[in-house]
Amino acid sequence: MRPNAMKHAQSTLPNPAPPTPPRHDGPVLDLAVPVFNEETDLEPSVRRLHAHLRETFPYPFRITVADNASTDATPLIAARLAGELPEVEWIRLAEKGRGRALRAAWSGSSAPVVAYLDVDLSTGLSALLPLVAPLLSGHSDLAIGTRLAPSSRVVRGPKREFVSRCYNVLLRCTLSVGFSDAQCGFKAVRREVAGQLLPLVRDSAWFFDTELLVVAERAGLRIHEVPVDWVDDPDSRVALLSTALADLRGIARVGWALARGALPQRHRGFAVPAAVTALAHLLLYTAVRPAADAEVANGLALLICWVVGQTVFGVLPLPALAVRLALTAGSLAALRHTVSGAGHRAELAVLAAAHLSLLLARSAFGRNRTESAAS
Repeated sequence: MRPNAMKHAQSTLPNPAPPTPPRHDGPVLDLAVPVFNEETDLEPSVRRLHAHLRETFPYPFRITVADNASTDATPLIAARLAGELPEVEWIRLAEKGRGRALRAAWSGSSAPVVAYLDVDLSTGLSALLPLVAPLLSGHSDLAIGTRLAPSSRVVRGPKREFVSRCYNVLLRCTLSVGFSDAQCGFKAVRREVAGQLLPLVRDSAWFFDTELLVVAERAGLRIHEVPVDWVDDPDSRVALLSTALADLRGIARVGWALARGALPQRHRGFAVPAAVTALAHLLLYTAVRPAADAEVANGLALLICWVVGQTVFGVLPLPALAVRLALTAGSLAALRHTVSGAGHRAELAVLAAAHLSLLLARSAFGRNRTESAAS
């Protein structure tokens, strides 16, 4: 069981008193509901959500319907709801994209906590207060619902279950993430944190959630997970194939940005993992080399180091492995073409030099980023 999930597994314990919210004039929570052509579900869902918050939520709140370029009656219904329900507002965007809608809703809010949920209300509303409470208390910076905790209760078809679990495994293998469920449409973030993160998030569609969480985690922000009850919407508008391809492109883009240091990252003491990885690579290369070609031995040794490093350090994204492989393989190829009959010691020397150059380059880049930030 994940540590964050364990906090919520003891459902028999009494609920603690809600935290005291920060002194603030106006809504404490601004809950966005992004919609596109939802004329059927919008009104009953917003009325149900509004009634739930009125009855159970102990703080002032606002519901912001973020209509991103609907072509049906959605904007008319949203405007009518905003006129009838005092805590409901709506905004209209000219372009599609869930990420674009959330960016607009959150950027224009003054509430201490901004959040969102899907209009189908697949996530049980009883999890709203546990989602928001750690942000109001200052315990965490972001909070997410997870359908993959042992205490979560989920009803959905095998196809979507398989796709969701594969996606989250892929994130752990490629981007070394620590959170369990990137795509659950149930998230909250402190407003000042959102203001720092949104300029760094490029995606405006479905990958927005994942990119936001990856950037937040790498920056050292605290992400709180809340197990949720979740019932699949059989009328979901998400196109699995096109969304999956867009997510793969997003993973590749973010992974490359992390590998070249283009995103801010908390100092993780990378020198020690890098030195351990380099030493293990040289030892494994020495063990495999008598039975394999230099390039094969190099690739196999690096792959083993990456798999073990994911478990021990959790800081080596797949693009970083590709950079290491390209540099070490290139060093061996250069040695082979410049020094005929180079022996094992020479191979180890160029591999060690490749690792050292990576370490020095990363150290220098990190120092330049720090100096630039300070100025």
